[in-house]
Amino acid sequence: MAKAQKINGVRGMNDILPADAPIWAEFEGVAQDVLAMYGYKQIRTPILEQTPLFKRGIGEVTDIVEKEMYCFTDSLNGEQLALRPENTAGVVRSVIEHNLCYNAPQRLWYFGPMFRHERPQRGRYRQFHQLGVEALGFGGPDVDVEQILMARRMFDELGILPLKLELNSLGNADERKAHREALIQYFESHQDILDEDAKRRLYTNPLRILDTKNPEMQAMVEAAPRLLDYWKDDSLAFLKRLEQMLSTAGVEYSINPRLVRGLDYYNHTVYEWVTDKLGAQATVCGGGRYDPLVEMLGGRATPGVGFAMGVERILEVMREMGYENNDPDTELYVMHSGGDSQLYAMNLGEIMRDAGYDVIVHAGSGSFKSQMKKADASGATFALICGEDETANHKVTVKRMFGEEGERFMQQETIALEDAIRFFVDIDDLEVEE
Repeated sequence: MAKAQKINGVRGMNDILPADAPIWAEFEGVAQDVLAMYGYKQIRTPILEQTPLFKRGIGEVTDIVEKEMYCFTDSLNGEQLALRPENTAGVVRSVIEHNLCYNAPQRLWYFGPMFRHERPQRGRYRQFHQLGVEALGFGGPDVDVEQILMARRMFDELGILPLKLELNSLGNADERKAHREALIQYFESHQDILDEDAKRRLYTNPLRILDTKNPEMQAMVEAAPRLLDYWKDDSLAFLKRLEQMLSTAGVEYSINPRLVRGLDYYNHTVYEWVTDKLGAQATVCGGGRYDPLVEMLGGRATPGVGFAMGVERILEVMREMGYENNDPDTELYVMHSGGDSQLYAMNLGEIMRDAGYDVIVHAGSGSFKSQMKKADASGATFALICGEDETANHKVTVKRMFGEEGERFMQQETIALEDAIRFFVDIDDLEVEE
């Protein structure tokens, strides 16, 4: 029979292998603990949504909708569906559909995969993961600051500080409209400098031109009209109060007037946490206020603010900052000589699991020498040997695999089966005291 052709994974959609599991678990554990401290509750929305949700929520003239979304027609019923490229729109859709803000505002968080068809690079993939928060029904700016503090606490617990916080304000819709008209006039007078992306965005999304990375356009963009010159009293007061709260909380930040969002629903606060640990300065978390979005998606006018962080990028920073997994892969590896001793070993494994230990019981046959190699490779702290003598006398031989300095301990001790749990509890207590 001809050899079957190997099928590889989709480019930019990566497997998370067992060796990577500990750092993912570390991130998820820290994130969930911090989110609970601030009263945020998890919400889980589908990976698939109706395509119009993102076209209306993100905007049809954005790069995400125009070039990056995975969209298709359901062949069974003709529905237009999309893999979610982000999850704010999905959360807001769910809040409206289930009337979650009817009695009280909501503090929500989510975690999961997002999908964008873009060129894969370090920390940026076609299937990537985001952890995000959305607070709905709060007018701010106190909740804006709350989320910035929450993100900082999370980064501190993960060991990736310092990061740089860049902050800006987008004002309100009327101010952005006046600024938009001024930008169009300004860019029209510099059409000879605009690249193709800028020309495409000129009349549909001119704010995004300010975020260009084209070095030939930088001087022209720096001289463009600034949104802050169009702010009125309410927007100035909102930003002033936000800055006052950040300063009181000891949060260092810089105002970046070129930090923008090319989406109509953003207003007032926008910010990014950035790092220089991934080569070029990279954003690991972005947030902002989106008061108009709920109404744009068919709900009652409800203020909103949130952030999303790219998990793969944060894990890269954790590795750059020296993250090490110091927890053993498993605690106990149980060996046996087959026959009745295999049954005895399986029973011992269940006893130790009931006591709260992580246990691998050797599967199949093999000499004790080969089993010891497997115990060594498993990362177990102790090997438990159930030979014929141990089985016949209801005992178990315990062998510690490594000492404090990584030197193998060759000593072993045989104990009664009923004493096994107490034996390890005493060891745990002794290590805690030390």
